[in-house]
Amino acid sequence: MKARTHESAEGHVNGRALYTDEQHPPQDLLSLWPVQSPHAHAQIRRIEVSAAARMPGVVRVLTAADIPGENDTGPILHDEPLIAAEQVSFHGQAVAWVVAVDEASARAAAACVEVDYLPLTPCLTIADAIAREAYHLPPARVARGDAATALELAPYRVCGEVSLGGQDHFYLETQTSWVQLDADGLIQVTSSTQHPTETQIIVARVLGIASNRVVCRCLRMGGGFGGKETQANPCAAIAALAAWTTGRPVRIKLSRQLDMQMTGKRHPFYARYEAGFDGDGLLQALRVELYADGGWSCDLSPPVLMRAMVHVDNAYYCPQVEIIGRIARTHLASNTAFRGFGGPQGMLIGEEVMARIAAELNLPADLVRERNFYSDDGDGRRNQTPYGQPVVDNHLAELWQQLKRDSEFDARRRAIAQFNAAHAQLKRGIAITPVKFGISFNKTEYNQAGALVHIYTDGSIQLNHGGTEMGQGLHTKMLAVASHVLGVDSAQIRVMPTSTDKVPNTSATAASSGSDLNGQAVKAACETLRERLVPVAAQLLGCTPQAVRFGAGRIWADGDASVPAASARGLKFAEVVQAAYNTRISLSATGYYRTPGLSWDPKQGRGHPFYYYAFGAAVAEVEVCGFTGVHTLRRVDLLHDVGDSLAELIDRGQIEGGFVQGLGWLTCEELRWNAQGRLLTDAPSTYKIPTLGEVPQDFHVTLFRRSRAPSTNVIFHSKGVGEPPLMLALSVREALREAIAAFAATPCPVTLASPATPEAIYTAIERVRRVEPRAVAEALDVAT
Repeated sequence: MKARTHESAEGHVNGRALYTDEQHPPQDLLSLWPVQSPHAHAQIRRIEVSAAARMPGVVRVLTAADIPGENDTGPILHDEPLIAAEQVSFHGQAVAWVVAVDEASARAAAACVEVDYLPLTPCLTIADAIAREAYHLPPARVARGDAATALELAPYRVCGEVSLGGQDHFYLETQTSWVQLDADGLIQVTSSTQHPTETQIIVARVLGIASNRVVCRCLRMGGGFGGKETQANPCAAIAALAAWTTGRPVRIKLSRQLDMQMTGKRHPFYARYEAGFDGDGLLQALRVELYADGGWSCDLSPPVLMRAMVHVDNAYYCPQVEIIGRIARTHLASNTAFRGFGGPQGMLIGEEVMARIAAELNLPADLVRERNFYSDDGDGRRNQTPYGQPVVDNHLAELWQQLKRDSEFDARRRAIAQFNAAHAQLKRGIAITPVKFGISFNKTEYNQAGALVHIYTDGSIQLNHGGTEMGQGLHTKMLAVASHVLGVDSAQIRVMPTSTDKVPNTSATAASSGSDLNGQAVKAACETLRERLVPVAAQLLGCTPQAVRFGAGRIWADGDASVPAASARGLKFAEVVQAAYNTRISLSATGYYRTPGLSWDPKQGRGHPFYYYAFGAAVAEVEVCGFTGVHTLRRVDLLHDVGDSLAELIDRGQIEGGFVQGLGWLTCEELRWNAQGRLLTDAPSTYKIPTLGEVPQDFHVTLFRRSRAPSTNVIFHSKGVGEPPLMLALSVREALREAIAAFAATPCPVTLASPATPEAIYTAIERVRRVEPRAVAEALDVAT
């Protein structure tokens, strides 16, 4: 594949790339503003809207009583009212919506809606939920062997607990939808959504109409990161309800503060673990209890939890495993999909276990990690995951050694030891961590995609597919696929906005599978068209169909050496297309793809949920100030496997961006609520995302070139790259752990909160400084 820049790069810079709320406004466009609950948990006794309804510019005030269909937007369980009717379940939940001629009028009127509440005691933390046994669903389980017995027999054991914070998506474009009724009574939805089909379904559900009366279109998104997979649905549904009841077009675009208050985040987790191992640090048994904070409704918490459970192992084999997972029901905004979809939380716990084993045995952490890698030992045992899927095409060991060599890991570690010996209040740390991330949707039926391709008689091409563009470069990769199969330049192809009336029943653009699924569907459609053109071209060229070749915008006969330049051989693509039309051959085709070989039994916690694994590794070097806990990320080396890249510049951007987003989650993005359940960090002034200052100038990104062909038939042997690089940032957390450990008088385990803010780092430093050598010895649990 040739080098490609993002297909909308120029539009992003000059402002011509159009987003939902930047469309030309239709006549009589209305705006929405919510009436929010000041309580995290309360009964609604009475809502009085008359004063607000009389305010200037107000057209209507919507309550739950105005919903003609089902008052629900839940994607899995129907447990998520669009408008609270009898009780509120989180601070800031909408109990009514004001529809007005402009946003300012709607906002002013919302303040005049009177609501009488009976406050109830909220459940605001995972600890509260555990104490109350407040869970959304029964526990899930993934297990192999007898972990309890193996733990009893293990020569060494460690146990611990870890709490992981959430993360706001902080996309540049907040939740946005425009809705209007057309002349035929169809509901036309333009939404910033990662899942147009689900948005279509939810709008139809709320209005009580069939899905064929709703068309959902996504122009592009200014970022999504999973936050627009389900969370876009309520905004589209309330705008549709307002358009339905008023007969006028309606827009909604949440302010940054409203977006942060009303939408879910990455799931906070709490985990308890116990690991058994031998004197070389090899895992023998592992038992983990996971608790995910689901928030007030279920949303996508079940598959998020399950992905966390099947990624606790990360890259490490353990013969005896038991993982139990529960979803805590709290009175907070409903947590949802976020890049990695539970995988980062599970993998952090796995890395916590590795670090703890290394500290207990006083071994280098990279050595313990390396020894525990999945591998093909001949009898197929050490490549089996706890859920029964073999780890095939595993080149992690090769990748790992390449990164250690290229990053000069060993030499830098020796230099850091010398630096630390010479500096009492300034310490450095270096760490290397692996990534093994499963690619496919946990829910097997989502692993399918469709495409629709038209060729016009002038040779230009229109491409429709079910994936959505959120800046990640999916459209760019689909252009690469189509241009490669049809042998034309990308300039001849126009990618259309994703729309449910062009490609129906689509899956969300998520799970790092957008290119895999939609690319195969586009390829199938283009191959169908190519096959139709081949006989026409063969007749025009006077050759056999087997000799026909496509490329450089032309079609020629193989072996035609009369013209050496491919750009001048044979016939123009458009000439053959016109000839095909003249002979009444269809120039439109659909494509469909479903990922083969997938299976998953959620009750048994077993199956083959992933088509393949993406591998990577990262080396991070940090410097920590003992006086303040402030750290500097000095250097990063990333080596990631993207297969045969469809668009190398796009993939590099995804690796860099994913790493930085993971860096934010692990070091600076801290969510805080007060005792009443109100989110305190609801603006850029109080919620710190990474800036250029957090990104090291010494930042190395390399694409791994594998030495053997893969066994799976992924689109042109590429690999999904959206989510896996985020977990490369775990190397920063482990480097911080190494630097903190250097402040101790004697080697000891380091307990580090997540996110590792300066306060958390300083607390960890003070803790290791107080550890006595005798206490370290007593902490090592040696089984007799």
